[in-house]
Amino acid sequence: MAETQITSQVGQDQFLKLMVAQLKSQDPMEPIKDQEFLGQLAQFSTLSGIEKLNANFADMLSLQQITQGSNLIGRQVVYKDDAGATARGTVQGFAINSGRVELQIGNDAVSLDNVIGMTSEAA
Repeated sequence: MAETQITSQVGQDQFLKLMVAQLKSQDPMEPIKDQEFLGQLAQFSTLSGIEKLNANFADMLSLQQITQGSNLIGRQVVYKDDAGATARGTVQGFAINSGRVELQIGNDAVSLDNVIGMTSEAA
């Protein structure tokens, strides 16, 4: 999310700087036409809307991962451990670490991305 906000801020700042530079350097005898100016404002508004939409999608993805992690508590899963071997264990809890969901399985913190299945065995 932070990266989206930084990219968004840079995009908006650059757009505004370009627009101000264009207005400062325009020929007073032939100022920018209303239609061109309105077009640029519409582009700026569209850019801002797209950036907000991207931020909302990122939030929705985070919420989905949190929901997935919480739904696995008490369930037995199959996962790839740090060495790349297949392991299994019961999910005891989860945490968010650097924007990623990590499941607590025994003494291991396992990324949700490393879960490759779930067993039907009762925990």
